[in-house]
Amino acid sequence: MASSWLQIPKESPFSLANIPFGIISTKTIATPVPAVAIGDYALNLATFASSDGFALLPAIQSHLNVFYQRTLNAFAALGRPVHRQVREYLQVILKADTPYPHILKDNATLRKQALVAMAEVTSHLPMHIGDYTDFYAGLNHAYNVGVLFRGKENALQPNYRHMPVGYHGRASSVVPSGTAIRRPSGQIVVDPAADPKLPTFSACKRLDVEIELAAFVGVGSNLGEPIPIGEAEDHLFGVVLMNDWSARDIQAWEYIPLGPFNGKNFATTVTPWVILMDALETFRTPGLEPANRESLLPYLREERLNNCFDIHLEFELKNSGGRPTIVSKTNSSNLLFSFPQMLAHHTITGCNVNPGDLLGSGTISGNVPGTEGSLLEQTNGGKRPIRLADGTERLFLEDGDEVVLRGMCGKEGGYVGFGDCVGVILPAIHMG
Repeated sequence: MASSWLQIPKESPFSLANIPFGIISTKTIATPVPAVAIGDYALNLATFASSDGFALLPAIQSHLNVFYQRTLNAFAALGRPVHRQVREYLQVILKADTPYPHILKDNATLRKQALVAMAEVTSHLPMHIGDYTDFYAGLNHAYNVGVLFRGKENALQPNYRHMPVGYHGRASSVVPSGTAIRRPSGQIVVDPAADPKLPTFSACKRLDVEIELAAFVGVGSNLGEPIPIGEAEDHLFGVVLMNDWSARDIQAWEYIPLGPFNGKNFATTVTPWVILMDALETFRTPGLEPANRESLLPYLREERLNNCFDIHLEFELKNSGGRPTIVSKTNSSNLLFSFPQMLAHHTITGCNVNPGDLLGSGTISGNVPGTEGSLLEQTNGGKRPIRLADGTERLFLEDGDEVVLRGMCGKEGGYVGFGDCVGVILPAIHMG
């Protein structure tokens, strides 16, 4: 990958190969605006556009208003060909030997106005999320959890390998990285062995993490018109890293017969920078069980087998006052279904989708110790504590714990990454 005239740290997730899009504000930029991340800077696209920064890109001239919006929805709705041209144009403008140095490189005034140090930036949710669906496409996670609750012989339900299973999540509680997470309260069963089982009202005692990816819808669809599998990827805008916080004890009591509800609706954290689908093309790899394709119904069969991405993921836990501990390392190739398959299945009934709709992958776990994407798996259902770097132990999250998820692909100097997905646990509100 070409180098940039900007000084980009070699370990930065926001190399010239990336160019992710987000929404930012600062002390002097009160109204949130679209931006791209490049190294230790954010390029304010509103200022860039208003100063004729896109003058040499005809494809966007009639759509410059998308760079003055408070979300990326309008830009996402323009479709993948436009996203590609804008990203590639910005890469040309930012590379060291740019043929257009007058646009930004040698334009000291615009550089001062449009390039903002990341340290001064407040990041916001990149899109208005109208709907959020969380899938369960992490095969190893589904198997591990199934073993815990149903045993090895019945770990996976009969439908699991035939379709991307999912549930409708809560869009209103999706928050950007850095937002503190309040421990939820609700009905839990203190003694699962008791007969009859009786609930009590309590703060969650089994608060957990889930390492996931999530894709934003760019181009929507019409009610009653399914999105064909061959066209599904063109409806996707980009990908973020996601932590789908889980209250395991609340979930365990409520999920029969209709599935997740309060155990999942209190918070979902996403990284604020959206990596475009084109930026991930180089990192395609087969997902789990590519031979599974032939057993799928035709509407889910993709032409290519390399339908997932080689993204290295990790989960770090830091207790209050302690040292950080890498709890788990895994890879996004541990998915049974791709985002296009999730979207095609989601819309097969004629369900319409809109720009900004969010599709979670489900928890991504490997198949060996240390690659599990949740504490539920790491601790064998809360029976085997993990030891942190300072010698303390955890079964589930405690108040004051800081969770950091990271995702990166590529090589040093050309990383394509998401930035940190961070949340600190606050105590539950006392209900009296």
